[in-house]
Amino acid sequence: MNSRLVSIIRKEFIHIIRDPRTLAIMFVIPIIQLILLGYAATTDIRRLNTAVYDADHTSSSRQLTEAYRASDYFAIRYYVQSEEELARLLDGGQARAAIIIPAGYADNLAKGAPAQVAVIIDGSDPAVASTAFAAAQSVGQAHSIQIIQQRLGIDVTKIGGIEVRPRVWYNPELRSSNYMIPAVMGMILQFLTQLFTALAIVREREQGTIEQLVVTPIKAWELVVGKVVPYIGIAFFDLLEVLFLGVLLFDVPIRGSILLLLTLSLLFLLTTLGLGLFVSSVARTQQEAMFLSFLVMLPAIFLAGFFFPLEAMPAWLQAISYFVPLRYMLIILRGIILKGIGFGSLTEPVIALAILGPLIFTAASLRFRKSLE
Repeated sequence: MNSRLVSIIRKEFIHIIRDPRTLAIMFVIPIIQLILLGYAATTDIRRLNTAVYDADHTSSSRQLTEAYRASDYFAIRYYVQSEEELARLLDGGQARAAIIIPAGYADNLAKGAPAQVAVIIDGSDPAVASTAFAAAQSVGQAHSIQIIQQRLGIDVTKIGGIEVRPRVWYNPELRSSNYMIPAVMGMILQFLTQLFTALAIVREREQGTIEQLVVTPIKAWELVVGKVVPYIGIAFFDLLEVLFLGVLLFDVPIRGSILLLLTLSLLFLLTTLGLGLFVSSVARTQQEAMFLSFLVMLPAIFLAGFFFPLEAMPAWLQAISYFVPLRYMLIILRGIILKGIGFGSLTEPVIALAILGPLIFTAASLRFRKSLE
């Protein structure tokens, strides 16, 4: 082999070894990708949060509820007393499906008339909705045959049985663009503010200009705020830009308040700006800042329900996802844009961001100030 080529290869290996943090990131990223793609990249929906409104209150209606519970597709989490309460759970995202058993259900079965049951499905995620739609019908049909053959002891063709009528709310056409475009907005907000904030600060550190700012009368908090405010403006402009193009190119409906969406986005930006400050306080070079930013963003995208539904993930990954701010921002985006819900139905994600946002930003700001000292 050419000796000059060997020398260059040797020099590059030495350069890599002398930067252990970048080297560690190179080895950690594949491990994270393997774990996330292996466990999170699945569309096998199980244990879907489900609410039940049983207006019949009979043993037959309770048996139907148990049939849905036993199917492993539906996890009965809520028993409600009205359709309005059921709608609030669907609006807020606490329930992804709802079963309505009307009064007279058991009487219709006894008389041999069709006993109708409504299953309402949150269609904001087409993958979840398609699985739930098929499962709702199959469970109802199986239970209907079981009732006719085992309990009533007559021929299947001579009785009405159970008639399950699934209905899809919010996204009845099950269009994937209605699901993905709001998620892209959340990803853009995190990507721009976190990555560009980190790169801008590290770039000044590399050029030595940040030390010049430190020795001026500027206070530390003024330096932090001055660095992050421009990226807030850019993030909001890009959010509106993607929102406009989503409507223009993909016919994504905007059913809620844009003003509310922009207001709640500020809470989310506190977390992304905080992560950018944290990365800038750790990284020494722009390349290292970029690697660290992707290392932070990769788990966030997978564990927020961006590509794959959280219900399909293992319980331990679902537990970790509660500490991912993007998870709550996607609930807000999809809730306002697709469902048209207001602040009252978004209290849980708003409270979560109100806790995580200031906490992450304050901790990152303190670390950033300490790194300047």
